[in-house]
Amino acid sequence: MQNNSHAAELQQQLQGRWSTLLNRLHNDPKVKQMMETKFGQYLSGHPVVALTVLVFGAMAALPVGLFLMFALVTIIMSAVGFVFFEVSLLFVGGLTLLCVLSGLGFFSVMVSLIFSVFYTTIFNIHSYYDPRMTKKHKVLGKESESETSTSTPTKQEEVQ
Repeated sequence: MQNNSHAAELQQQLQGRWSTLLNRLHNDPKVKQMMETKFGQYLSGHPVVALTVLVFGAMAALPVGLFLMFALVTIIMSAVGFVFFEVSLLFVGGLTLLCVLSGLGFFSVMVSLIFSVFYTTIFNIHSYYDPRMTKKHKVLGKESESETSTSTPTKQEEVQ
């Protein structure tokens, strides 16, 4: 007996909650506005169609929600993937630029070193064969010319 009375009590509580929920729903201004339209009046007069629309709306919400979540996740993943792809491309490009610039720096140092060696070698060879190229030799060359001019006659003196 207690089970029957407990079940009846639960049924009355559920019925009270259900009626409170329906009253709140009917008193909502948006629902009142919708019920004043022709579609709302039609659904009010045909409860089977109203139940069908309600079930279809509830059942369609899940696939539409899943599709929207799939679309949102796809957009986010493609944006994140694009960012990672761009970062990886920038990283590879930066490393390539670093290697090229390092190579250019090494090449310019080597070319500069080679030109310095060529310049020094050519200058030393030239100054060895032509001592008038250096200041030291120019000073010595002028002193030796003055010494030779006093001791040996020049071409003009020989002609006279």
